[in-house]
Amino acid sequence: MKNLLDVDDLAKYLKLQKQTIYNWLNQRKISGIKIGGVWRFDKKEVDKWLRSQAIKASKSG
Repeated sequence: MKNLLDVDDLAKYLKLQKQTIYNWLNQRKISGIKIGGVWRFDKKEVDKWLRSQAIKASKSG
């Protein structure tokens, strides 16, 4: 599926370290699906999550 990102893809997409992605998974800040021992992320859900984070940031500022 082309809309699924692995941890490497998501880290590149968000311009973050892979460890940050794993930390967010542990802290339940971001959700993913574990398939065959590998985390996968739906790009549409990631984009939706990003928009929700932007709204939170603008309200708290």
